[in-house]
Amino acid sequence: MLKIVFMGTPGFAEVVLKGLIDYGHEVVLVVTQPDKPVGRKKVLTPSPVKRLASVKGIEVHQPKRLSKDYDRVLESNPDLIVTAAYGQMLPKALLDRVTALNVHGSLLPEYRGGAPIQYALFDGRKETGVTIMYMAYAMDQGDIIRQATLPIKDDDDYETLSNRLSHLGTELLLDVLRDFESKTLERRPQDHERATYALTIKFQDEFLHFGDTTRRILNRVRGLSPTPGAHTYVNGVLVKVYGMKKSDYRTHDERPGTILSLDRRLVVKTRDGAVEVTMIQIPGKKKMDIKSFLNGQNLMRPGDVFERKEGMS
Repeated sequence: MLKIVFMGTPGFAEVVLKGLIDYGHEVVLVVTQPDKPVGRKKVLTPSPVKRLASVKGIEVHQPKRLSKDYDRVLESNPDLIVTAAYGQMLPKALLDRVTALNVHGSLLPEYRGGAPIQYALFDGRKETGVTIMYMAYAMDQGDIIRQATLPIKDDDDYETLSNRLSHLGTELLLDVLRDFESKTLERRPQDHERATYALTIKFQDEFLHFGDTTRRILNRVRGLSPTPGAHTYVNGVLVKVYGMKKSDYRTHDERPGTILSLDRRLVVKTRDGAVEVTMIQIPGKKKMDIKSFLNGQNLMRPGDVFERKEGMS
């Protein structure tokens, strides 16, 4: 068995860490992002990886900048580092001293960056996969060791697709580690000319453009659900959208973003049709289904328009 330093942060990485522990590898240190404030009350919350490591009694290191604070990793004297959705670049000085493998949620060189699963959904892809790769001091550009594909289901969102990819990636990683121990790993360089990018999601990337096609809007919501959620504005108020489906409501020449109906459903005009919002959240309220929201709401009326807040680019 191998002596491993594991680096990861979200639920995707938690599954990989659990797989390493259950298989019997010795995880001597877990490196994860610092606790972050979550929710309306900004409660300081540990990452899923930290929670698992704490339950298993594994030491946790949470540097704000790994590039300035990696001595604890070297002191652990690992056989190798395994990373999965950690969220920081590994410094070259560390990579020069310890072999590092990464579990990446795409078929590299497609979707390099921090949001490969979201972008596969945004783009309406029918298939994606995972890559086990050697880490290099460049974003997701290391040599490929092994890959596996996974079909994307029509009802997949970020959570369901991420969960299935994490289990696939764990199985693939364990196979790779067996070959690592026997020194039989093969590697191949990436075709950099085929590279595409899926950079970490920012707030502006979560905005719903109702001037897009119905298909693209639905895919944007899928890629952002159940967290962080898509958003738009109506009457200057931020509205978060977590669920949506295609609508059969008959449209005419209404402006995209126009609210067509609030009669037991929230129907919104798109470029080429209409959608129904099924899960919503407004400031000061919890996430709720559309029936609960429409019961007594006074924020919007038919004819109002979902659009960018005035003054926003």
